[in-house]
Amino acid sequence: MMLTKKSSLIVCLALAATALPGLAETAQLKIATLAPDGSFWMNEVKKGADEVAEKTDGRVNIRFYPGGTMGNDQAVLRKMSIGQLQGGMIVASSLADVTPGIQVYGLPLVFRSYDEVDFVRAKVDARLIGDLAANGYISFGIIEGGFAYIMSNKPTTGIASLNGRKAWIPEGDTVAEAILQAAGLSAVPLPVSDVLTGLQTGLIDTVAGPPVGAVALQWFTRTKYLTDLPILYSYGTIVVSEKAFAKLSEADQKVVREVMGAVSKTLDRRTRADNQQAREALAKQGIEFVTITPEEQQKWHQIAAEATAKLDEKGVIPNQLLAEVKAYLKSFREAKN
Repeated sequence: MMLTKKSSLIVCLALAATALPGLAETAQLKIATLAPDGSFWMNEVKKGADEVAEKTDGRVNIRFYPGGTMGNDQAVLRKMSIGQLQGGMIVASSLADVTPGIQVYGLPLVFRSYDEVDFVRAKVDARLIGDLAANGYISFGIIEGGFAYIMSNKPTTGIASLNGRKAWIPEGDTVAEAILQAAGLSAVPLPVSDVLTGLQTGLIDTVAGPPVGAVALQWFTRTKYLTDLPILYSYGTIVVSEKAFAKLSEADQKVVREVMGAVSKTLDRRTRADNQQAREALAKQGIEFVTITPEEQQKWHQIAAEATAKLDEKGVIPNQLLAEVKAYLKSFREAKN
């Protein structure tokens, strides 16, 4: 009698396991980012993680590590390669070794307005995301960081005023390095997580970034001036290693793509509005906005053209992709005029 009951129990448990796939093995995607905890970026991605867990009945658990606790972007990519992390929210320049073309939007002064950004991105985003996928990284969409501006402790009215400055560039950012080289300036490479400390200690005195980043990362507390010339367009993406993503069922992959894709679109859209609010907040905090004369603007554009030409010669950006972006901009500007 006891054997019969035990056998029946085993059969029941086996049937229950078959009938309840929600009790199957769960997958955890650990994703790291430099975005500060409590920022709107983190609030949105956490909501997305909760939605994924709900729609997959707990089979997919996404955990975010904010504030650079897992290191800078390069450290995150290394940890992804060994499986310690499965993903990261990473700026485009940090993915240059994965696919060089991802940097194309960040070339100096390539865009003159957000209308131009939107026109080109509508045609090129899908290609960049496809290039990442071909190299083992699943991206859920390009996320705007916004136009970057020079912020400093002394007014930057032109190229000459940057002489002798201790200007920051992100570690490994070949585009930023090319800009400073074309301008004949030296730079201090640092990870983004060390910029505030660098400003506090005097290691650097000049930085560049979008207003929303300057507020979120507290750079404005150590600078006094913002040069009102958008020198480049910043952006990033949330990526997950293809190896980790492939372990999910097709149904769960679809859920993650849909939810995190929607999160990426929300962040992309909201960042632009938040950058405008951040500009207003910086002005209220006493940051002085410096206007560049048309003559000085022309000098900046000449330096940007030189830097882009050198990058093109070295093949830092795939020649065909760069030519396509230039062609799109030319057609847009001609149509507008």
